[in-house]
Amino acid sequence: MDLHANWNFPTNITVGEGCLSQLGECCKALKMTKVLLITDPGLVDLPMVKEAMDYCTQAGLTVELFSDIQGNPTGDNVRSGAISLKSGGFNGVVAFGGGSSLDAAKAIAMIAKQSLSLWSTEDIGDNWTRIDERLMVPVVAVPTTAGTGSEVGRASVITDTDGAHHVKRIIFHPKMLPATVLLDPKLTLGLPPPITAATGLDALSHSLEAYCAPSYHPMAEGIAIEGIRLVKHFLPRAVANGEDIEARTQMLVASSMGATSFQRGLGAMHAIAHTLGALYDKHHGLLNAILMPYVLKRNRATIEKRSSVYLNISSLITPILMAL
Repeated sequence: MDLHANWNFPTNITVGEGCLSQLGECCKALKMTKVLLITDPGLVDLPMVKEAMDYCTQAGLTVELFSDIQGNPTGDNVRSGAISLKSGGFNGVVAFGGGSSLDAAKAIAMIAKQSLSLWSTEDIGDNWTRIDERLMVPVVAVPTTAGTGSEVGRASVITDTDGAHHVKRIIFHPKMLPATVLLDPKLTLGLPPPITAATGLDALSHSLEAYCAPSYHPMAEGIAIEGIRLVKHFLPRAVANGEDIEARTQMLVASSMGATSFQRGLGAMHAIAHTLGALYDKHHGLLNAILMPYVLKRNRATIEKRSSVYLNISSLITPILMAL
């Protein structure tokens, strides 16, 4: 099967091995001239980051790095990135990395040129209408993990460490959705099995909770079902053999599908995982994986009325949890 494609749902997505090479031209198509590539400290010295920057410079763009981002990005990380973007005169962002980098990058691109504080844009009521979308900076998203699906999301999860208690807050605006996404499985080949498993189960949790959610959204429901199927078939392969390019490709797609489907709703896995992640700064996918069987068992009486699809994933969850 040829695993190369161009999609226009829910945004412009190019998928396929080696598609990172299109990065510079994608940025130029969005009228970027000076690009801030936002990533995390764990990636900044890897060849893939240099490769991404080279593609930008080859396209005639100026590109610089920002990498002051924690595993669970904080308000301080976003504010620091916003200062760098605004003071440097950047007119485009490349969000490069896992969910933390992508979430931080989207928030930075949204808030950097606004006169508002970050927390005044929290997803409460109509706060998003305060944002002047004309001042938002376009984003090209390049995920290097298959889990959060932040590349197709209209929100960022940012930890508020300003008060006495650490709390994760959702920052939202419809235009936070990256304009272009590049899903290149080559960028995920180096992920070790535990991170592959944890991020993959995050992708599963999105589709699974979206499918369980009671709200009416048949399109998201259908996407969730296919996302579950892809994870069931390809995550064990990706964990067992990190160089399996087909499995890596399909998991990137499943990750994007999970984040597309959860506009239907999420549930207790994420409600608890976000709280624990804010308090203990632990990996979000790992927390979802640990919570998953308990939440499914607690909700079994309700969800098994919908379908047996959840009950059949126990054969997937158990061996992957053992790999974490």
